[in-house]
Amino acid sequence: MDTVFGVSYEGGVILATDQVNARSILTYQHNLDKIAELSSHSAMGVSGPNCDLVRFSEYVSKNIELYELSNDGTKLSTHAQANFCRGELAKALRKGPFQVNVILGGYDEKEPTGGSLYVMDYLGSCMKAKFGAQGYASNFTLSIMDRDWDEGMTEDQAVKIVEKCIRELKMRFLINQSNFIIKVIDKEGVRTLKFGADPADN
Repeated sequence: MDTVFGVSYEGGVILATDQVNARSILTYQHNLDKIAELSSHSAMGVSGPNCDLVRFSEYVSKNIELYELSNDGTKLSTHAQANFCRGELAKALRKGPFQVNVILGGYDEKEPTGGSLYVMDYLGSCMKAKFGAQGYASNFTLSIMDRDWDEGMTEDQAVKIVEKCIRELKMRFLINQSNFIIKVIDKEGVRTLKFGADPADN
């Protein structure tokens, strides 16, 4: 029942997820942060069972950090991070699959628009996109993104699209996802724009 979506704009990427940790008929948390920071200028929103969500997020982020430490501070581009992530999902298919769907976003100076967004599923498929959504949310939000997304958008315009998607989910979706967290990735790095409940509040 997780919701993850992302929107790219001129100069960066917006990632948003719900903050609910639930299983079966129980809700365990309302302040979970499902957006894992991979580097200073990249992050990924992950949906799936909490055990796989945490394990896969930490596995990818620590391996990207290890690569940087082992290669004299050389940073992987967002494209390289997405391919590593996709490769690990595909490799795990015949061992112990990660039941996760991912939207990975990052900022690269070499990218013409600065920000880039990659959408992946648990089967290891990967596609570069201007916007994307994972989970049941895609039934409600992709049409909004398709209609409102435009080349050369500003950060404020991208945030408005994300907020419109959240409003649509709260109005139309059967499941009550009370809290959402929104993060921005641009030349300044990864920062939290807003959240429904503080992830640090345990």
